[in-house]
Amino acid sequence: MRNTNTNMDTNTNINMKIEIRKAAACDAQVIYNIIKESFKKYVKEAKIPVTIDALEENIEDVIKDIESKEVFIAFLNGIPAGTIRVETITDDTALITRFGVLPEYQNNGIGRALLNHTDNFLISKGIKKVYLYTASKHANLIRFYYNTGFYVDSTTKDKGYTRALMVKEYE
Repeated sequence: MRNTNTNMDTNTNINMKIEIRKAAACDAQVIYNIIKESFKKYVKEAKIPVTIDALEENIEDVIKDIESKEVFIAFLNGIPAGTIRVETITDDTALITRFGVLPEYQNNGIGRALLNHTDNFLISKGIKKVYLYTASKHANLIRFYYNTGFYVDSTTKDKGYTRALMVKEYE
């Protein structure tokens, strides 16, 4: 499944082409870098007081996820800029993890395009509900997820900070 979107940046009038494809093992280093950079910003902005799992993973962990989950990578004008991982939990539910966009490419529609691509993929697989966790104190991310159809189901402090369990239901 390949997805291509073209957005017009009204500030600079530059056409931005977003392409999304399934990741391969050869993408592991790029995905690793995207996750490291995007999650460093996430931790700082959410004021997370502990080390998070995303910043502890290594290249082998990324390769393992590419082989065992659905991992997508987004390119902005040919440059790797974002990634998302999704795994099926039950026959009709899935979990999104390691969703990140490089800080310098945020607010260009890449995250929304990755979520739309993931939605289409999950719907095609008969998934009825998708979950993800995010820092409950990160207001911009909470708003972003609400604007893409998620709602807060519950919160947990199981990782040393308050995380919101976000849910999106497909009808």
